[in-house]
Amino acid sequence: LRLAGGRSRCEGRVELEEAGAWGTVCDDNWDLADADVVCRQLQCGRAVRIYGGAAFGRGSGPILRDEVGCEGHEERLVDCPATPEHDCSHKEDAGVVCSEHQEWRLSGGQDGCAGRVEVFFRGTWSTVCDSTWYELEARVLCRTLGCGEPLRQLSFGHTLPGRMLYQCESQQPSLAHCRWTYNKSAPCHQSQAVGVVCN
Repeated sequence: LRLAGGRSRCEGRVELEEAGAWGTVCDDNWDLADADVVCRQLQCGRAVRIYGGAAFGRGSGPILRDEVGCEGHEERLVDCPATPEHDCSHKEDAGVVCSEHQEWRLSGGQDGCAGRVEVFFRGTWSTVCDSTWYELEARVLCRTLGCGEPLRQLSFGHTLPGRMLYQCESQQPSLAHCRWTYNKSAPCHQSQAVGVVCN
């Protein structure tokens, strides 16, 4: 099982592999109970939003499930009742955003490549503590946003309810692949909210 076409591994079009081929799930009767099973199976928390109509782009290959009917407690999507016969096309591919999905923005700058670092996580926007924010973290973020390399670091106040802390050991595809802690007060004690200017 995987999510494709999203901004992290915990968001996207639902795809599963059967007999060596990856395929998609039709959005007929697609609901939160079905999506919860997907998120839990991928260790992405719970479902916060569901999508139909190929919101994350049209998949390819076979449409492997239609009329999925999970109750929500199943361990895997394949354990849920569904019909293998379908009357769907890929414009009806199902998608989900799970609670562990993270996305980022730079706010308050002149464009999307400068400003205060904010992360959308578990349904809300949060600021990022500068306690462990160095060149590497800034480089990962600027590249994830398609903004090139970091030029300088900025400092702001924490004015959003949540706080996130990142520690990267190496160049990762996104900050979500680094070590992170959410709303733990000790490491963020007396920190500022970090900002960055990318080139």
